[in-house]
Amino acid sequence: MIELVPLTDVADAAVEALLDRAFEPQRRQRAAYAVRGEARPVTALSFVAMDRGELVGSIQCWPISFVPDAGGRVPLVMVGPVAVAPERQRDGVGRELMARSLLAATAHGCDDGLVLIGDPEYYSRFFGFSADRTGGWRLPGPVEQRRLLARGVRVPDVPGVLGPA
Repeated sequence: MIELVPLTDVADAAVEALLDRAFEPQRRQRAAYAVRGEARPVTALSFVAMDRGELVGSIQCWPISFVPDAGGRVPLVMVGPVAVAPERQRDGVGRELMARSLLAATAHGCDDGLVLIGDPEYYSRFFGFSADRTGGWRLPGPVEQRRLLARGVRVPDVPGVLGPA
């Protein structure tokens, strides 16, 4: 049975090893890493999935900013990565982690500006994310624009740069 617990309940090294298994060691070269910079995860929104004491999944959320070309700064939260052990993928672990994180974002009043890089068909269907307002956004690294997704009333629909908080 899957138990979702705070990210802080598990050693950082264990989460990093899971991320390496779920993605690949070169994952650190992805645009999402540059967007969040050196920030630490938002602990209230970040969880791990445990199954009989074994780490089988994790989700981390990060404080980031959007800087419109016209000026100013909009604080946002980057959701992800959602990592699931390869042998447990397709078991619903990732969906449970996403749902828990989004519930926590609502409980903490920060669900009005969420961003992620991911499969639009999945994240729009199950969690309401879309690329409708992110077309003019630029990131400090390559990204398929259709995979840059957001949700919430604070998500700007203007050109600008997404980066560290």
